[in-house]
Amino acid sequence: MNRSTQPPTPRALFTGFLGIGVSGFGGVMPWARRLLVEERRWLTADEFTDVVSLCQFLPGPNIVNVAVAVGARFVGARGALAALAGLMIAPFAIVIVLGALYTTYGHLPDVAAAFRGIASAAAGLVVAMAVKMARAGITRWTAVIVAAAAFAGIGLLRLPLFTVLAVLAPVSVLLAWRRVR
Repeated sequence: MNRSTQPPTPRALFTGFLGIGVSGFGGVMPWARRLLVEERRWLTADEFTDVVSLCQFLPGPNIVNVAVAVGARFVGARGALAALAGLMIAPFAIVIVLGALYTTYGHLPDVAAAFRGIASAAAGLVVAMAVKMARAGITRWTAVIVAAAAFAGIGLLRLPLFTVLAVLAPVSVLLAWRRVR
């Protein structure tokens, strides 16, 4: 999918990330991908994967890093602030309200069941986004091997994320470099 030729304004970044914050509360990365790649076409699928990959190395929540990176890419510091503010305002208010409700009514079985359902839906959204990104990004056998090694190292062997990344990142870069040459 091609990227839009019109760069977003600070207002568009604010409203776009506000929508992400409201729509995807509890699992926002799938909503971010939908907005950035499919709806607004500010990024291509490959660019989104690259931004998310970079943001996973940075400290802090990935979606916050994505908002800052995308905002800064198109509008500089004003864009980064607009995207970050849009992303954070609604979830902040929702967390305050949900925290107050849970403190008051969390002991009720129906309320506890509702919170478990919300957590399950968020997990499903994350899995769906991972499958979508894998379909678009893993097109070569070397990428499949690196992804399988990462899954085995982190998911099965329970190795620390930093260790797995320290080993696989240079391998992945070397394989990509050899492919381009």
